[in-house]
Amino acid sequence: MSLFKEKLTEGDFVVTSELTPPKGIDIRKMLTTAEQLKECVDAFNITDSHNARMSLSPLAAAHALIRAEVEPILQMTTRDRNRIALQSDMLGAASLGVQHLVCMGGDPPHLGDHPDAKPVFDFSTEALISAAAGLAMGKDSTGNELNEAPELNVGAVVNPGADDLDTEITRLEKKIESGARYFQTQAIFDPAAFEAFMNRVMSFQVPIIAGILPVKSAKMADHMNKNVPGIDVPETIVQTIEAAEDVKSVSADISAEIIREIRPMCQGVHIMAIGWEALIPTILEKAK
Repeated sequence: MSLFKEKLTEGDFVVTSELTPPKGIDIRKMLTTAEQLKECVDAFNITDSHNARMSLSPLAAAHALIRAEVEPILQMTTRDRNRIALQSDMLGAASLGVQHLVCMGGDPPHLGDHPDAKPVFDFSTEALISAAAGLAMGKDSTGNELNEAPELNVGAVVNPGADDLDTEITRLEKKIESGARYFQTQAIFDPAAFEAFMNRVMSFQVPIIAGILPVKSAKMADHMNKNVPGIDVPETIVQTIEAAEDVKSVSADISAEIIREIRPMCQGVHIMAIGWEALIPTILEKAK
């Protein structure tokens, strides 16, 4: 059993983060970042053409992490591949030693650097989760037997700040029924609102790993508030960042404080540093 899965199973607090494969084949920077953080991060999400911007295959990047003795979590998106390709990739990942998946829809192609690309979305997220769970039990999505079942730890995402929280929680329940065994959330900025969400989902008894996103600038906060569903950066945080002489230090303080407040409510944090990965140890140290 992997350390990440073991900690989830035992109820220990976990730390995950993200690595974005490069637009090209030079993965040295990605591997260096993983090496520098592997003592404080349990596993790394490997993004799948993040923001619909074409990049190196996350499957190849995940395999490179395996070879570097770092645990990857392979993001599986329904955006670009049909059900045949998705299941093929999951089997391929397992054959290369990748055990952890996190299933999602993915950013629409028109938002990325190939805006004329055709979206696929052949599977819903729930159907993708169900297919992954089915593969782990030895059958494909149409019931055909596999010659050997892969070992897969299937996760999904949830948005505690969704405008329609009832629907979001209903979808979370359906994802659990489909086979999701842990969840990573959208970025959390309001611990009280997160607590209200957790009170509603605690009966599902599934690990929730809360998203933490260090704010780089007031402009970034404003952009997220206007364009990213489920994110609401409070005005107090925006003003604090805007007035900061050392934005990185202040942003780390804010992220650490959020972690301290929500730690009793969840089973881990997922730190989305987006270029500030070197700040992760500082955030965790400040959060104690």
